[in-house]
Amino acid sequence: MPGQSIILFDGVCNLCNSAVNFVIKRDKKNLIQFAPLQSETAQVLLAKHEMHTQEMKSFIFIKNGKEYTQSTAALKVCRHLSGAWPALYALIIIPPFIRDGIYNWIAKNRYKWFGQKNECMIPTPELQAKFLN
Repeated sequence: MPGQSIILFDGVCNLCNSAVNFVIKRDKKNLIQFAPLQSETAQVLLAKHEMHTQEMKSFIFIKNGKEYTQSTAALKVCRHLSGAWPALYALIIIPPFIRDGIYNWIAKNRYKWFGQKNECMIPTPELQAKFLN
């Protein structure tokens, strides 16, 4: 899907759902679409990119057909947000083993710290266009 920016996220994770809402509010150009990892659409995209849900800690960012994971995905998403958020991309200079270590620690504890839902969030009608079916 060239030209598209897609976030695949854990639809039952409260932290992930909060992150999606955070991005939606700051994606003023409506460049990013979303799909829960639990959805059929995400499963098709994961297969296309030869990735497996079990390997994922919270979300994947797909931009122009290339997938990004962990801290790199988060920093790439920041580049698309309004306000000062794109400045966070400067953190990309930190070695990935450090960035991803922190990311993985948060991902490992996200259900314990933030909780989880029994089912994926359902977008409101006005946000439905941002979600892939």
